Amino acid sequence: MDISQILQNYDLNDITIGVLGGHSALDVCRGTKKHRFKNVVVCQKGREKVYDKYYKSRNGKGCVDDVIIVDKFSDIVNPEVQEELRRRNTIFIHNRYFWVYCDFDEIENNFKVPIYGSRTLLKLEERDIVNNQYYLLEEGGIRIPILYVVPELKFEDGLVSFTKTPEQEMVGLTLTKANNAIRTYERENFTASSWHDWLSIAQKKVKDGLITFEALQKCVVEEFILGAQINYNFFYSVLNDELELMGTDTRRQTNLDGVLRLPAQEQLKIPHLTKFIKHIETGHISVTCKESLLRKAFDAGEKFVVSCKNNANQDMIGPFALQGAIDTRDNKEELVVFDVSMRIPGSPGTRFTPYSGYLYGESISYGERIGMEIQQALSTNQIHRIVT
Repeated sequence: MDISQILQNYDLNDITIGVLGGHSALDVCRGTKKHRFKNVVVCQKGREKVYDKYYKSRNGKGCVDDVIIVDKFSDIVNPEVQEELRRRNTIFIHNRYFWVYCDFDEIENNFKVPIYGSRTLLKLEERDIVNNQYYLLEEGGIRIPILYVVPELKFEDGLVSFTKTPEQEMVGLTLTKANNAIRTYERENFTASSWHDWLSIAQKKVKDGLITFEALQKCVVEEFILGAQINYNFFYSVLNDELELMGTDTRRQTNLDGVLRLPAQEQLKIPHLTKFIKHIETGHISVTCKESLLRKAFDAGEKFVVSCKNNANQDMIGPFALQGAIDTRDNKEELVVFDVSMRIPGSPGTRFTPYSGYLYGESISYGERIGMEIQQALSTNQIHRIVT
């Protein structure tokens, strides 16, 4: 796909910022509007009220200029929708919603609208493909949890079993990440300290319809890091060759957070506890970290940017996040990264941590920083460097 040809037909003095109606759309609209860009939000029918009513631009209030309503999010690839976006000279800001609801191949090959950032790195967030995020982290010299190879499984008469005895012994507590059977873009995580425990829990998850056997076969089993969890939300400017820390946060998950607030003896009173717990993303909490950890975070961020270029032949353009925990074994503090977001993270609260303010004099949001980068690219005739 020749995005440069599409850009040649754009009026670069009249750019519109486009985004899918969810995840981080309001952050993008508010931030880019501050830099005098128009915006349009593509909404699924029935979900548009947040954007075309409550935050609609009117009388000096609101941040959403216009809305395009589609029957379902994936309709954004329909030719008439793409044509309308191009008519508005749209640069699209992708987010997790965009890739969850749309087909990767469709977006990579048939979405003929310029995307801010890489349109081919995003699939590497998925753990069931080769040379994925774990590969980029390891090749970059960034510590990740110990990964366990799941022994070959079979499913007969409703029972899950190993075809042979596992060769790799579990050491300590492990976390299994498998896609939920209903909300396939969410994970049905569970912990185990032995393969015997693992098989028993996995069997129950499959029986209860929480995980399909196919998803279990593709699951990831990794070391559980007992440490404070922090998401380091970065921005890499290819125009300036600079890495910036936009902010730090941690996740709130339904209904895991509610369970964790209970004493252990009360947790055990919950019927069918493992079936009851859900790991559905609900929101984020802004956190800060001490400055001695910033050096380690920046070091990991720099390594990841280089690894993307060297091992995926792609520039990391703009927002990304390294999500991990601080391991304190052996009386050392070490960042262990267990998840990567290769696009704008879903937390608008990053601007309420001080790190962008240390750099710019005042805290700025991801939407603002994206607007600044696009504005710089347009004014220096470098827009082709930051869109794909």
